[in-house]
Amino acid sequence: MKRIPQQLVPLGILFIVGLAVLIIARQLLVPKTFGEYGHYRAAAVDEIRALPAVYAGITVCDECHDDKVEELHSGRHRNLSCEVCHEAALAHAEKPDEVTPTIPRGRDFCPVCHSYNPARPSGFPQIITSLHNPGKPCMECHYPHQPVTPTTPAECSACHREIVNQKSVSHHANLKCTTCHEVPKKHFDEPRVAMAKKPTSNTLCGGCHAKGADSPVGIPRIDIESHAGRYKCWDCHYPHFPEGRI
Repeated sequence: MKRIPQQLVPLGILFIVGLAVLIIARQLLVPKTFGEYGHYRAAAVDEIRALPAVYAGITVCDECHDDKVEELHSGRHRNLSCEVCHEAALAHAEKPDEVTPTIPRGRDFCPVCHSYNPARPSGFPQIITSLHNPGKPCMECHYPHQPVTPTTPAECSACHREIVNQKSVSHHANLKCTTCHEVPKKHFDEPRVAMAKKPTSNTLCGGCHAKGADSPVGIPRIDIESHAGRYKCWDCHYPHFPEGRI
């Protein structure tokens, strides 16, 4: 009969002790209702239900402010509830003469959504607060329920600042965005409805970089077909900062 290796005895003891601790901890620390609705503490539902209501909901707001709600639904903030900006309003709905809802007027509120952040969707209105009409309240130029820009942005940098900054220090610095992108006029008013078009073939890049192209001296030229093959130019070269990959 083979002897049990000596090192397995303390390991077995540790395993048994650990298992016992786990069982005891589960009995003492894990809430009794945990697991009734899956990986969740069921009693939390009743606790949340018992909390006092503080939000009224846009339906309640519509009972007295139907004109404002109609404006909101026809504007670019149509997907926002009134209480996103005016905070919880149930107390105001119950005692409108005694409780006044919050009306944000400072410059620190709108930038929560509209300050420049490269992670935001392309075309989403963004500003750099220190440069955009410094000192002026947002509502001086933008009506919150139907927020449109007083003037249509003339430059792509209004929404695509990160790309413009990158392109400005690249070999493509002197190219206008419209050299490579077909931009509908409506794009400047409704950027997410009328999208700017991107190139779909190597023909565009070949206009400057193909052998025999009618472009200024010093621009790199290649045989597009043999150099690119089945790939697109931008598979290897980032257009806004076109450096060759190794």
